[in-house]
Amino acid sequence: MADKLKTKYAVDTSLFDALVEQASGTGSESAVAELRALKQRLLTPDDADMQFLTDMLARRLTEGHGEVVYEAGVDNGTPMDLCDDDVKTVTATLTAAADRPLVNAFVQLLYDSGAADDAQPEGKKHARAIVEKTKPVSNGAARIVSYLIRRRPQRIEDMLEVRVAVVGNVDAGKSTMLGVLTQGALDDGRGLARLALFKHKHEVDSGRTSSVGMEILGFNKVDGAAVRHTDIHRKAGWDAVCQRSSKIVTFLDLAGHEKYLKTTVYGMAGSAPDYVMLMVAANAGVVGMAKEHLGLALALGIPVFVVVTKIDMCPPHVLDATLKQLSRILRSSGCRKMPVAVSDRKSVAMAASRFVGQRVCPVFQVSNVTGEGVGLLQTFLNILPLASCSAESSMPTSPTPTSPIASEDEAPLRYDINEIFAVPYVGTVVSGHLSSGSVRVGDMVWLGPDYSGSFVATQVRGIHRKRAEVECGYQGQSVSLALRKISRTQVRKGMVLLRKDDHEVPPTATCTFEAEVVVLYHSTTITSRYQAMLHCGPVRQTARVLCIRPADTGESKDENASDKHRDALRTGDRARVLFQFIRYPEFITLGSRLVFREGRTKGVGKVVRVLSASEERDVMKQVTNGTMVVDQRIETVQAETIQIKTSDPAEPKSRKVPTLS
Repeated sequence: MADKLKTKYAVDTSLFDALVEQASGTGSESAVAELRALKQRLLTPDDADMQFLTDMLARRLTEGHGEVVYEAGVDNGTPMDLCDDDVKTVTATLTAAADRPLVNAFVQLLYDSGAADDAQPEGKKHARAIVEKTKPVSNGAARIVSYLIRRRPQRIEDMLEVRVAVVGNVDAGKSTMLGVLTQGALDDGRGLARLALFKHKHEVDSGRTSSVGMEILGFNKVDGAAVRHTDIHRKAGWDAVCQRSSKIVTFLDLAGHEKYLKTTVYGMAGSAPDYVMLMVAANAGVVGMAKEHLGLALALGIPVFVVVTKIDMCPPHVLDATLKQLSRILRSSGCRKMPVAVSDRKSVAMAASRFVGQRVCPVFQVSNVTGEGVGLLQTFLNILPLASCSAESSMPTSPTPTSPIASEDEAPLRYDINEIFAVPYVGTVVSGHLSSGSVRVGDMVWLGPDYSGSFVATQVRGIHRKRAEVECGYQGQSVSLALRKISRTQVRKGMVLLRKDDHEVPPTATCTFEAEVVVLYHSTTITSRYQAMLHCGPVRQTARVLCIRPADTGESKDENASDKHRDALRTGDRARVLFQFIRYPEFITLGSRLVFREGRTKGVGKVVRVLSASEERDVMKQVTNGTMVVDQRIETVQAETIQIKTSDPAEPKSRKVPTLS
């Protein structure tokens, strides 16, 4: 027993000797070379140090999907004590390592904690220079220098993209904020900056957005400066902006009025934004639809950051009340967010790095008239990391357009259709988002489901990304596809494209599925036969509740089906609900998040089971007590669709598809 205890608690003498040699300096020269400090590698680099830094940057860029925020100033907890000349040397060393072919990236200085003023004006094109106040560095603190390192894309296909949905209550300044960011000019206080974003005349007259608008903001390949539509000389198109950019931020301008909530919910659920920018007017606070949009973003699992606008016209005590109200809401049990006030470039870098992985909610204070805070918001958007489902993860390693997408374990293609266009001399063009996989020109794909739930085969004849022609699209990107021999009437919103090679037989759609839901709010109770508008990705259709059962039970049983009329859901309840689409089948996958509403948002959930045709017959037999084995109304829709298909495709369809109410 004593021998066992000696063996268990024996000291590793070799490790102890190595530590003694390291402390006394008697170790070998190779060990000293391996322990060469990072400060020496950055200030006095040799060939081995440059190779070490090149490999380190390449590895960090691969992990960060093409971009990384690198901080210098502390080495293993020891301050480097950098002076001004050292900072210039470190910047030159990192730039030299990033310029090597293995990395092919640029280096941008974000902030220097030891500088007198780390704010950088955006230029003289604004009426007032945008200068942010910074906090002084305390004596004895380590000097930290932060850099943004990003790869230079060789093609538009390789360009990084972040999608940001802009939401908030009506008159919060959403379109004006986007106009200032994307046009590069401050507002005049009367909405001049937002006019370029409106699509319809009634939007210009009322000043309120009623549709899903889209704008882009690029950052160039040289030093990360902003690339906009307009500059001093001319107005550039989207394709020209993409040619000059290494990263694109796509803004989805959503409506704030309550009567356009259906459009806003569809934009957030169907466009798959990476982040949500919640706009709050400083003089109004978190009121109206702002709470509804915040709850919707939290339900869909989308990270949120807040922008408080109109601080130039708001009294200080009103602004303080708004910030306290916002902090109270974010810290509540429903949100569980940690609000972080962004006041300088250091806090911008810290908020961006901790935004996704932690429960951090950055809060900006801006003025579209004076320009205060706009520079910090633009820097935050520049260094905002990509979503976990990144396009870089599925991109080919070769930069040539003809390189094959070599990966046996590549995810199957799924392309969600959000918009349909009929372009002269081109044909039918669909716009949407690549949820998984990749697509190339000439690929054979399945298009569907149609009103009868069937898929048709077609071919991709062209791909555009941000109005620029490309050869391929990758996971996480928003692209437009031109389809061969497909008429405009054959396509509807909510359809998907699936690669034909991934499915030897046409895929199947479903009308019935089961989801685990949580009721956010309902004035009375939700029982069977309750109908609500259901949003599941690009799918937007009315669905009814067939049966309700507790969330912790297994598969549905006969007694559950017979007792469905006694089950009810109230506010805050969680249960497994069997839904059935009212009009036509849809393509639903497991794990998809859904939102169902009747007026305002009522509940959220996740799909846990998709029923096949035979399972659907059995469920309908149980639900109707054997009076209806097959849903006859679905067959009616299928018969109507078959009759429409046999008619002339060019003939306008004046007859509506019958509803299943």
